[in-house]
Amino acid sequence: MPYNLAERILVTGGSGFLGSHLCERLLANGAEVLCVDNFFTGTRGNVEHLLDHHRFELLRHDVTFPLYVEVDQIYNLACPASPVHYQHDPVQTTKTSVIGAINMLGLAKRLKVKILQASTSEIYGDPTTHPQSEEYWGNVNPIGPRSCYDEGKRCAETLFFDYRRQHGIPIKVARIFNTYGPRMHPNDGRVVSNFIVQALRGHDITIYGDGLQSRAFCYVDDLIDGLMRLMQSPDEVTGPLNLGNPHEITMRELAELTIELTGSRSKIVHRPLPQDDPRQRQPDISRAHAMLGWAPRTPLRQGLARTITYFEGMLTDSAGRYSQVSSTNPAARGLDLTVPAS
Repeated sequence: MPYNLAERILVTGGSGFLGSHLCERLLANGAEVLCVDNFFTGTRGNVEHLLDHHRFELLRHDVTFPLYVEVDQIYNLACPASPVHYQHDPVQTTKTSVIGAINMLGLAKRLKVKILQASTSEIYGDPTTHPQSEEYWGNVNPIGPRSCYDEGKRCAETLFFDYRRQHGIPIKVARIFNTYGPRMHPNDGRVVSNFIVQALRGHDITIYGDGLQSRAFCYVDDLIDGLMRLMQSPDEVTGPLNLGNPHEITMRELAELTIELTGSRSKIVHRPLPQDDPRQRQPDISRAHAMLGWAPRTPLRQGLARTITYFEGMLTDSAGRYSQVSSTNPAARGLDLTVPAS
């Protein structure tokens, strides 16, 4: 999917986990990339290897404020995506999803360019249908501790489709399911990073509830491929489209696989399941497969091994010992990192 060298692509949230991989892939495909981030959850280190690239530009900016730039496409990925981060400042999380969407849609309207919204499987809430297809309207608690993210993303989807109906803006909406891989933050509270960090340090692996709740994990390279295919699809393909891996696994099975791949002696311990944590989450990706020719290709065992290698390099000090995580990231300091993520 090569880009014209003249194409300038804006990626909001571009120094985050997904955003940094997207910037990297866009550059490899010939685009000029403007990476915008306020560094609340993203880090400069995620894009440091791109800073000297002649087609890459990094701009510190919060999308809750208008942005005046000239670009040819917009990927709107800006928003903290793990509960430990988005619950830290829930009002700001909602503002980022809603006001950020309004500002980016306003920019797309002015420039008459295509814009993609990184939505989420969290719009389905604690689903009563399984697996979840795009026709399912969800089962979301509008006033719970996760609502800032769930309802913020639902409202952003509404705005995208209203801007299309009212102003004719070409939009794309991707509902992203659990994604993992290198550059996940070790303190983001997500289950994959939690399990890997605990296993590498030889700590007990914490499972919330009975461990039979299930998720489906997509490796980051596959997810980025899906986003780019969606962006480059015909204008009538608006979405929302589910992007994720339909292979389902229980938290207990994931913990056991992590212990096996790390060679850890960690034990599994259980803690109470928090409020509104979904019991099941699995995407129906038949629409993405039909419209984009897309399906994830990386087996969980292979992707998890790559992710473990990344964390080994991040956590190992010069003496070969696993060090404590330090961070200059404001979202990773002073937070309760026991909150489980979907």
